[in-house]
Amino acid sequence: MRSHATGIFFVLALSVLVPSFGPLFAQTTDHPATAEESHALMLKELSRVRDETDATNFYIGDSEARQLRAGVASFNDRTPPETAFDGHMRLGLAELNLGNEAEAIAHLETARDLHARTQLPSEALAQCLYFMAVSWLRIAETRNCCRQPGAESCLFPLRGDGIHTDMEGSRNSIAILEKLLARDDLDEKMRADAAWLLNLAHMTLGSWPEGVDERWRIHLPDGEKGAPVFPEFPNVAAKRGLGTFGLAGGVVADDFTGDGRIDLVVSCWDSRVPLRFFRQLPDGTFEDRSEAANFAGLYGGLSLTHADYDNDGDLDLLVLRGAYLEKFGQHPNSLLRNEGPGPDGVPRFVDVTFLSGIGDLSAPTQTADFADFDLDGDLDLFIGNETTASLRVPCQLFRNEGDGTFTDVTATSGVENFRYTKGCSWGDYDGDGDPDLYVANLDGPNRLYKNYGNGSFIDVAAGVGVDGPERSFPAWFWDFNNDGNLDIFASNYTTGGRVYWPYYRGETLADGDIAALYVGDGKGGFRNAVRELGLDAPMVPMGSNFGDLNNDGFPDIYLGTGTPNYADVVPNLLLVNQRGERFKDRSVAARMGHLQKGHGVAFADFDNDGDLDVFEEMGGAVPGDPYYDALFENPGFPGTHWLQVRLKGTHCNRSGIGSRVRAVIAENGEERSVYAWINSGGSFGSNPLMAHLGLGAATQIKRLEIFWPVTGETQSLESVPVDQRIVITEGSPDYESF
Repeated sequence: MRSHATGIFFVLALSVLVPSFGPLFAQTTDHPATAEESHALMLKELSRVRDETDATNFYIGDSEARQLRAGVASFNDRTPPETAFDGHMRLGLAELNLGNEAEAIAHLETARDLHARTQLPSEALAQCLYFMAVSWLRIAETRNCCRQPGAESCLFPLRGDGIHTDMEGSRNSIAILEKLLARDDLDEKMRADAAWLLNLAHMTLGSWPEGVDERWRIHLPDGEKGAPVFPEFPNVAAKRGLGTFGLAGGVVADDFTGDGRIDLVVSCWDSRVPLRFFRQLPDGTFEDRSEAANFAGLYGGLSLTHADYDNDGDLDLLVLRGAYLEKFGQHPNSLLRNEGPGPDGVPRFVDVTFLSGIGDLSAPTQTADFADFDLDGDLDLFIGNETTASLRVPCQLFRNEGDGTFTDVTATSGVENFRYTKGCSWGDYDGDGDPDLYVANLDGPNRLYKNYGNGSFIDVAAGVGVDGPERSFPAWFWDFNNDGNLDIFASNYTTGGRVYWPYYRGETLADGDIAALYVGDGKGGFRNAVRELGLDAPMVPMGSNFGDLNNDGFPDIYLGTGTPNYADVVPNLLLVNQRGERFKDRSVAARMGHLQKGHGVAFADFDNDGDLDVFEEMGGAVPGDPYYDALFENPGFPGTHWLQVRLKGTHCNRSGIGSRVRAVIAENGEERSVYAWINSGGSFGSNPLMAHLGLGAATQIKRLEIFWPVTGETQSLESVPVDQRIVITEGSPDYESF
């Protein structure tokens, strides 16, 4: 993040500030004999990581700020003004990162006043003014959105109770931004950033658009000004007991308690904050049962995913740690085995990382995916690690041995990657029956590892034209157009206002600033149709996922956006699939264009009403940028129908991950198919391991097919009623309702 974020963001190189902790590769040589010993060893390791946070986490820790404070305190009349300017600038930004906005502004004002005495170029003063404006805007957020949150808080464009009542911060920010934009020598990228923030600042005061000079004014996307084109999804997190306030993290949504209701596991990347387990109650509210889940001491985790890796019928968890921290991010991941329900139905988890064989090497990561790559009936695991200048480390492929342990087969499989991995997804793109692997890299070509069925993989991404975008982040396999062939969505992590401002003024973005949507032909070929499908918009995604929100049978996208830079305050994106022919930005209409930093995203039917809601774990990377998690409730789409399908594998893995579900329906006199693959969805957020099939206006499913990849058999059910939840067991002639 630090070394890969563009724009002006003053962060010192931590390797200069603190000594190195640990060897080049953090390796654990202890091999416990029992699960409880493994759990105890993990608690010890995570306590060590927690205690080193201030010194080694250059986003969360205060090591840099403490050293800068000492340096600034030593300044005197003999200190060169250039040195003093730089010190106050850096300390101002360090204080801002820590949430000390008043101190930040004081140091930035000192730097501003010092500039006239220096020989520094005018660009240095412009940067100082810019971050003064950002600091005042953050004060506005803290005093309003954070301290007095409402249902409309931080939803783009701001309206209703989203308008600030304490106006000092935004007014001061506007005054500085207008002075900055009046400068003839302003860098064009900074001009775009400043213009974007000017629009947002006016929105907080209710003075947008008329308060913004036409030279800088943005315009809403086409179709968002007139009659509603998509219903509003209200944010009900607070009333449901899910309005947790914190920093970036991950989410898993699924029924962990077996009562038919979706529960949540939420993480925070702060290595001092433990995992949280939220059980859903019969009235639709959630209670924190983290202690019962045995989460005490299980700190950190930027991302989560889940699977029944041991085929025992309950859902296990994988916690991913260390992302962005380079050589200081060699934190152990956690494989949490579900031990089954306790007396009150809440599952108890035990950390078996060091017992299972996946804990020998610790490397920075935030992405992983389960699949049965060797088709032996149990789930294997790929973990996408981050290679940087300070740490060269391979990604890892673990083969499940079927006895609760894994073997690292990375070296023989050929999937090392050795790049800055930010997303990964399994899918059989060429229809040969073997799951293949797509790996998204930041600042490097992506990989498509073709599975040859003998334990070896070869990267064919360049050959089939799916190795972009260069700055990829989340990515996934899916069938967006219901042709039965897997496609690939690969996002583009292009930063901030410098891209959003021109886009919202009608400019077309360059190819290097947009995502890719590779349309698959099912035989191994792809073409990039991103522009013709309307996905040529700025995104900056981290957390993300997909699912069919309007029950038309075509999956939609929700992207959590933002970067560690405070200035990259951009709306989260809802992109609605128009029957596989185009995507439309409905973020404004749905009131889902949240301006706070979005991370783990999960689509799930939380209220069991037959449509998908969206949970989003919110908050930025630094202590001064937290926010409340969001739960966007689906209002429903009258006249549409649905089916939810869980699978129970017997030859295949228990949850049926990798299996394909096909519903053949008749709608308005025409026959069509709706496809879904059983998996957790995108690469930053984990959906329930079930298929939610939107059926449009169809009132019956003519035929429901399940393709089981281990046996290669297709199981068919005829005349299945709609609007129900069913379980299909591999090989069984019928289904069960749940």
